[in-house]
Amino acid sequence: MSSAMATRLSDLFGNSRIISGLLVNLLSSICIVFINKWIYVHYGFPNMTLTLIHFLVTWLGLFMCQKMDIFSPKSLRPSKIILLALSFCGFVVFTNLSLQCNTIGTYQLAKVMTTPVIIVIQTMYYRKTFSTKIKLTLVPITLGVILNSYYDVKFNLLGMIFATLGVFVTSLYQVWVGAKQHELQVNSMQLLYYQAPMSSAFLLVLVPFFEPLTGDGGIFGPWSFQALVMVLLSGVIAFLVNLSIYWIIGNTSPVTYNMFGHFKFCITLLGGYVLFQDPLSLNQGLGILCTLSGILAYTHFKLAEQEEGKSRLTQRP
Repeated sequence: MSSAMATRLSDLFGNSRIISGLLVNLLSSICIVFINKWIYVHYGFPNMTLTLIHFLVTWLGLFMCQKMDIFSPKSLRPSKIILLALSFCGFVVFTNLSLQCNTIGTYQLAKVMTTPVIIVIQTMYYRKTFSTKIKLTLVPITLGVILNSYYDVKFNLLGMIFATLGVFVTSLYQVWVGAKQHELQVNSMQLLYYQAPMSSAFLLVLVPFFEPLTGDGGIFGPWSFQALVMVLLSGVIAFLVNLSIYWIIGNTSPVTYNMFGHFKFCITLLGGYVLFQDPLSLNQGLGILCTLSGILAYTHFKLAEQEEGKSRLTQRP
């Protein structure tokens, strides 16, 4: 571990407010994966409808935050964020479909491919440059994901299609969020405050075409009280995930959040094998280790480059 990373971690754990934020994010991020998987496996709740409920609860939560003066809304033209709202729908729906069809291990590793895809998009369309060291870390990341997916005994072709679409749309969304925040001069919460209701409206129109409204499997079907409680709980936790992500990035940095993400990655993988008895072959284990080494190397080099850039700025006359 580099001295820069060690210093940053010691600073983090010396701040009780940041520790609290990290704990909220840790618990909510892990819980949302397991609760959603539980809802799909044990209740068969429709995917797009669950996503719609997440969006509505997130918007309601942000509305309450705005009323409590946690942030100030900023008026935005709908035409400026329509593509962002559509990509927001796409990435949540496809990643949830990936979770529904794949094992938790494959779902988690597929999400890691977002980093390489973002780098490709930024290089090709935004003319952004990355160092050779950063590009080389993408090799073990990609190789590990391929190894895990290929040797997954519960391999699901439809699940892999959803995972691939999820990675692509998530990457676009993350790139566009950064670009739109800069273009519109808004923070993440202000952007999400306008995105969430617009994305809800899109899904409200689409749900009747893809999922039943009544009867078994429909939103107005004969759901048990336990199923409805779990769905509502899932929505509240989804809001906590979004809120804590923005709080952590706002009070630390995206790199710190990324570093913390590796810890969540390991715990979620372990939980999938314990709670859902997902089988794990030796080759899958090697794939997971390969991917984990790649993302740790990526974080190390990214952090070192940022520290180097800061030192250059301070040394300028």
